[in-house]
Amino acid sequence: MSNYRYPIIACVFILFVAALAFYGPIPQDVTYHNYADQRTLFGIPNFWDVVSNIPFLFIGIWGLRESLKNWSKRPGTVAKLIPVILSCAIFTACFGSAQYHLAPDNLSLAWDRLPMTLMFMPIFSLLIYDFIGRKQGEYAFYTLLPLGIFSVFYWRYTESIGAGDLRLYAFVQFFPMLIAPFILWLFPKKKTYVKYILYILFWYCMAKICEHFDHEVYALTAEIWSGHTIKHLLSAISLVYVVKLFKGWESESLSIDA
Repeated sequence: MSNYRYPIIACVFILFVAALAFYGPIPQDVTYHNYADQRTLFGIPNFWDVVSNIPFLFIGIWGLRESLKNWSKRPGTVAKLIPVILSCAIFTACFGSAQYHLAPDNLSLAWDRLPMTLMFMPIFSLLIYDFIGRKQGEYAFYTLLPLGIFSVFYWRYTESIGAGDLRLYAFVQFFPMLIAPFILWLFPKKKTYVKYILYILFWYCMAKICEHFDHEVYALTAEIWSGHTIKHLLSAISLVYVVKLFKGWESESLSIDA
């Protein structure tokens, strides 16, 4: 199996990119900003979609505290930066998403999506770093982080010229989710925190399902909770496991390097 690991990873990558290329440009759906729950409460438009971002604030603070505990003990710059950038992204996601939901449009959506890329790419880099190799993980981190940021600005630029294209952002968001199980399968290691990776994937998938069925969930709950509001809360559960993930990763990496 070891002789086929990299070819399998390469094939999955090529197939994913080929599928995006074959599909063609993906403009932002004009109905995307039409969320089910548009109630104004206490003077705040789209109240529940705005305030349901508050858990991100506290999870981000918790993550920052944990990520700074053993800063000097972590091996290398990338190992130091991944938890900090992840925590900062979670923290700022609270404000980016809340700002977007106050007045949903493509411009504010960019500030909602930017922190998310700063979560996807470091987590992906962490997996590469710890399962495939540290050197590969370092290269991935310095390549993927700028790619994630660029994907948002590229989408905004294409929208501004009337040729919206979300394909690069779709790659940044969904390819790490697709390839993660392959990495765990092809590069097996006895890591106690692997369960957190599975929890992250599970809760994020549940969140995306609720997001997709925003209006249906709103109707099903007698217009009390919308799918998008629940999406934020399920995403927060996923992010709790993100913090647990890098805590477990740090614990194992420090014990190995000790």
